[in-house]
Amino acid sequence: MARGGEPTLITSVQRALRLLEAVSEQPSGTTAKHLSRRTGIALPTTYHLLRTLVHEGYLEKLDDGAFIIGEQVAGLHSAAQGQGLRSRVRSVMTQLRDELNAAVYLAHYRDGEVVVTDIVDSPRMPRVDTWADFKQAAHATAIGKCLLSGLSRAERADHFDRYPPADLTPRTITRIRDLIESPEHPVVADTEEYSLGTACLAAPVLGADSPMTLAISFPARKLAAASFEAPLRVAAGEISRKLAVAGEFPTAG
Repeated sequence: MARGGEPTLITSVQRALRLLEAVSEQPSGTTAKHLSRRTGIALPTTYHLLRTLVHEGYLEKLDDGAFIIGEQVAGLHSAAQGQGLRSRVRSVMTQLRDELNAAVYLAHYRDGEVVVTDIVDSPRMPRVDTWADFKQAAHATAIGKCLLSGLSRAERADHFDRYPPADLTPRTITRIRDLIESPEHPVVADTEEYSLGTACLAAPVLGADSPMTLAISFPARKLAAASFEAPLRVAAGEISRKLAVAGEFPTAG
């Protein structure tokens, strides 16, 4: 840190960013001389920075000598949009956690597997102990049941062919026919089927290319005494609307 509490800034980085901004303002591209005049950066320094930015893919130099934005910037823009959507969705999850005092989960059914992509919990309400892999325990979790409800009966049957239901607790439902033909519900429940003492509720999130769900877990004793369904459905609907505006939810590699 510099004196007076001000941050130490790297001048060359500042200049490079100013050049990127100046190039972005010219849809047809622009020359080094124009950029030098536009930014107030000395021409030799401008050339040096432009060569570096071209080498790294953040700018592209055309045959006529003009510079335009490069593919690396497009990649950053796409990543920023995805991260922005993740941040907005996570904000909804955090609000739901605080409102219900419950751990909150976001999950997808992707490439034939249950994948939990985000969890928001707290020391007061920690996430459920995943002693059994969610991929193999879809039959016993509200998350899995909700995701599977978004599939066809044939797809559900295929899932259970690959992951035969097993008893995880005395309350686990393992009858294949019941699992495949279970009717759809706006909110799916798991009452101590995955873990004794823990209940889970899940609601579908619409707008994704594959089944997606928002879920909460909490002590099973609270299920009868508290109304969790309405806030959960409201939060799932809010995430659905964000997806409708922004597009498909970004997924890791």
